Amino acid sequence: METTRSASTHSSLPALKNDLLLRVLHHLPVSRVPVWMMRQAGRTDPQYRALREKDGRSLEALFRDPERSIEISLLPKRLGVDAIIMFQDILTPLTPMGAEFRFVPGPVLESPIQTLSQIQALQVLDPARDLDCVGQLIRGLRRQLGDELPLLGFAGSPMTLAFFMITGKSPGADYTTIYRFIEEQPQTLQALLDVLTPMTIDYLNYQIECGVHAVQLFESFGDVIPRPIYEQFVQPTHQRIFAGLNPQAASILFVKECNFLDLMLQSGASVLSVGHCVDLKETISQAPESMIFQGNVNNQILFESPETITQAVRQCFEQTGKRNHILNLNHGLLAQTPFEHVQHFVNVAKELGKIENGD
Repeated sequence: METTRSASTHSSLPALKNDLLLRVLHHLPVSRVPVWMMRQAGRTDPQYRALREKDGRSLEALFRDPERSIEISLLPKRLGVDAIIMFQDILTPLTPMGAEFRFVPGPVLESPIQTLSQIQALQVLDPARDLDCVGQLIRGLRRQLGDELPLLGFAGSPMTLAFFMITGKSPGADYTTIYRFIEEQPQTLQALLDVLTPMTIDYLNYQIECGVHAVQLFESFGDVIPRPIYEQFVQPTHQRIFAGLNPQAASILFVKECNFLDLMLQSGASVLSVGHCVDLKETISQAPESMIFQGNVNNQILFESPETITQAVRQCFEQTGKRNHILNLNHGLLAQTPFEHVQHFVNVAKELGKIENGD
């Protein structure tokens, strides 16, 4: 067991061999801080790259193949992480709605959303009917994992999906199109968010129904959203989503490199995944005692020496005191990150994250 007290003594906690993450989510004592990473199943892993080369299919084809997605999702197990997150994309639910993105290699939407009539033409998503591949993925992962590790699901936030749909691609560093759209067509944007928000609630609840232990909402463009836009358009979607989720699974809000802590605290999420721009010690002092934080080692650090990585992990633990904390990066692993450095990050996290008298 990874903990010093059996999970079976807590009726609300699934009995897992490694239940560290679930214990933190349930405010139970742990023997060390759990660790996982965003994009831990992806381009940094040589086994993933070899699999992609051998398979030869597009990313969207892989996402629709439960058997292959299960295989990829489980690759990070050998790193020793404390949770598995399903291999899928935040754009997955858009295809059955009539906004199919192709990966060439980045995501491309043939007809970007520009008008109210396009929004009205979007189909209502029935996850059980339209995204059975995701249900098969989750159920298959639960079977493969058995009672070994927790499983995480996720979705893109309505505003993050809107960024992609309005630009018709990943915005990259050019947000001119989206800012102009927000300024010139605020009512159209709101209409789009009003479609995407209930869809996201249904999609995440479907994942919970299929067996994930926790879900994460990705606000992937949080670092470029000005506060007035965040308050008017983003915050209401977060609050509506977290209020609408099945409470049997914990909910994590990830807002990339955003310091609107007061708004994040009001979102209704049970965990806040914060960026490197946030001082965790100061943040914790401002938050309710029960709030759980995830993060926030700078992903750029993993390009540096093992000693630098070790120091970054140590500093993170010093800021949190190893309490109510899930160690993660400030956002996803970058493509060219040396895989041996990813392994070192996990190893040192498990060594330095030990808690004396964890009970």
